[in-house]
Amino acid sequence: MKEVHISEIIRAVKDLCISSNYYLSSDIKNRLTEARDDESWSIAKDILEKIIQNADIAKNENVPMCQDTGMACVFVDLGQDVHIVGGSLEDAINEGVRLGYEDGYLRKSVVKDPIHRVNTKDNTPAVITYNIVQGDKLKITVAPKGFGSENMSALKMLKPSDGIEGVKEFIIETVKKAGPNPCPPIVVGIGIGGTFDKVASLAKRALLRNVDKRNTDPYYAELEKELLQKINNLGIGPQGFGGKTTGLAVNIEVYPTHIAGLPVAVNINCHATRHAEIEL
Repeated sequence: MKEVHISEIIRAVKDLCISSNYYLSSDIKNRLTEARDDESWSIAKDILEKIIQNADIAKNENVPMCQDTGMACVFVDLGQDVHIVGGSLEDAINEGVRLGYEDGYLRKSVVKDPIHRVNTKDNTPAVITYNIVQGDKLKITVAPKGFGSENMSALKMLKPSDGIEGVKEFIIETVKKAGPNPCPPIVVGIGIGGTFDKVASLAKRALLRNVDKRNTDPYYAELEKELLQKINNLGIGPQGFGGKTTGLAVNIEVYPTHIAGLPVAVNINCHATRHAEIEL
């Protein structure tokens, strides 16, 4: 049995909150560079260049790459042979978020109640997803989620008779309706299957996957490529000014479902698709 003290967790979450907001991941940076070099529409090329420059400034000056530093979505893969000591795991995660957003000078965007809307002033509580896995490792991923993109996401309980064409139509229509609002070029997380709640979590977790990695199932890998092409053919382009690049990647995750169901969720992320992880 491996012991992990909450002090390690607090420190790790704090650092992840800051690094995920300051530093663009290499896979996204490379994809943006490729899109810029391939772009023939001058306005779109210029916008992509400015996005890359913005990421460089954020990295070099240690500042957030976007003013919306998001709601902290924390994914915890907890090995069943790990024992958390020194206090509550959930309290430790929220304390790490609090310190990260304070020390990193990150905008506090969380309100205590969705109707009364009083700011909690420290960006807590985080939205925490727990997954119990084999082994003695604790993996924590912090994915700050801005609501320019989150607000453009959608979920639909399709009927099995809608089939794959119904799935495609819903996904493309969701992206089309989103237009420039999620700060394209976007990364699109897709969940298919499970239940109402499960399909949403699939779509969210899909956004954590490296944009250079396709689904391990050849059928869904091909579907990812097809949907990305259809999304780029919409012509929305970087920041909505037209061009070849509306999407950087489509990541699909699937799960078994009921014989009477075909749930589909579309979770859209901006070009930054911020996330950082650590294994303790």
